[in-house]
Amino acid sequence: MNKQINLRQRNFVIGLIIIGLMIVGLFGLRTARAFKKFHGHRPPPPFAAQHIETDVELIRDWMTLPYISITYGLPPDLLYETLNIPPDGAEKKSLRQLNHEYYPNVSGTVLEKVKAAILSYQSTLTATPPATSPPESNP
Repeated sequence: MNKQINLRQRNFVIGLIIIGLMIVGLFGLRTARAFKKFHGHRPPPPFAAQHIETDVELIRDWMTLPYISITYGLPPDLLYETLNIPPDGAEKKSLRQLNHEYYPNVSGTVLEKVKAAILSYQSTLTATPPATSPPESNP
């Protein structure tokens, strides 16, 4: 009787192992198929070809200066010059961290200076060029 129970348990465990291997095989094949499908995709087009943001109210204190520079189409050094911060080491810090490090007594200073710098830069881009008179034609 005891041998019969051990034999049943052994067959049950073997059956569970086989079912488990089938499930692993099924999901493994699905994963391999999905990997092949994504393998041929090209990277997205360069960020410069995408939309450049203009609304400074979307800026949050978790953002970094390089991220803001790319998103708003600014020259890379403009924000560092505005904040009077060296770029070395600051490129990976958020606006909140920069504010805490360089302006510890006044919260939100870096965020407001960044917004002002972007608005100033955008106004220079949208300023209308001086009017020129049309060339005179000789009859």
